[in-house]
Amino acid sequence: MRPSRLWRAATPLIAAGALVLAVVGCSSDDGDSQTVASNGQITGTLRLGYFPNLTHAPALYGAEKGIFAKDLGSGVTLKTSTFNSGVQEAEAILSGAIDAGYIGPNPAVNSFIKSHGEAVRIVSGATSGGASLVVKPEITSVAQLKGTTLATPSLGNTQDVALRYFLKKNGLKTDTQGGGDVSIKPQDNTVTVDAFANRAIDGAWVPEPTASRLVAAGGKVLVDEADEWPETKGQFVTTVLLVSTDYLKKNPEIVRRLITANVESINALNADRDAGAKVTNTALGKLSGKPLSDKILTLAWKGLTFTPDPIAASLFTSAKHQEELGLIKNPKLDGLFDLTVLNEILAKQGKPTVADS
Repeated sequence: MRPSRLWRAATPLIAAGALVLAVVGCSSDDGDSQTVASNGQITGTLRLGYFPNLTHAPALYGAEKGIFAKDLGSGVTLKTSTFNSGVQEAEAILSGAIDAGYIGPNPAVNSFIKSHGEAVRIVSGATSGGASLVVKPEITSVAQLKGTTLATPSLGNTQDVALRYFLKKNGLKTDTQGGGDVSIKPQDNTVTVDAFANRAIDGAWVPEPTASRLVAAGGKVLVDEADEWPETKGQFVTTVLLVSTDYLKKNPEIVRRLITANVESINALNADRDAGAKVTNTALGKLSGKPLSDKILTLAWKGLTFTPDPIAASLFTSAKHQEELGLIKNPKLDGLFDLTVLNEILAKQGKPTVADS
């Protein structure tokens, strides 16, 4: 099924930034086509990106438990890279530095528009929920946000758009230079907690676990983003699996195995959420140097839903919000999704298929 609204492509807001903050084994090759050995084994390389965030739990869990390595097969070399913002990861995909990545919906949209609908495809969902606006405890209403400074992970990323649209809806102006009624300061999640503790910012609209870390640092949740999505019953896409179109064409079987691994990781997370949280936290600790405390992990985990459904309706709505904010113009998103393989996998498992509109 294709989206019913056909929007025209134009230039997104985002300019290229620094590509990679933390890279593990990222190569400079251009993603050659998969090959088939004499014994029928598929060989090739997959360069996969994701964040050290709980919202990327299917990636963290799958890597930690060896699900990706198992499902890709011994002939496929997996090389992983970690990023701290969707803008950076999107540029890595567009530049050919990685082949696929777990990423937020707005950077995925921006990449699609920037390449005139050619460079990327969303092949699966991963996570819904897990984003909040956390502020100083003395801020008790939206009106009190006027004159404050709030952080987001990066300019034009999913949470940045959510915050700007929320403020606009409530009559508060912002601009991309940090001016307006509320000053928005995009910055890496790695520095946001310290900035909040030091009173350099008054709050932040961020994904988990940063939101819960802010609460632990004395903040309070002013807005749970789930409350802003009544039309989808509180569900909104936070993370999708994005693949380079060129890589998808050259390596269809490897991409099929990647999607299979993603679904397997999601199934395992949902089968035992407590165990899934512990495995994900172990993986997170290896990347960040320290796992989350049990208190923060429990608080952050409860707001996350893991699903292969990309919740396309919320993605298109968020893109429309970007347009209303003036961050993109007349976007055409038809063709952004390629869920054929995902739906084949779900059907074989006896599970409902998902829609791209």
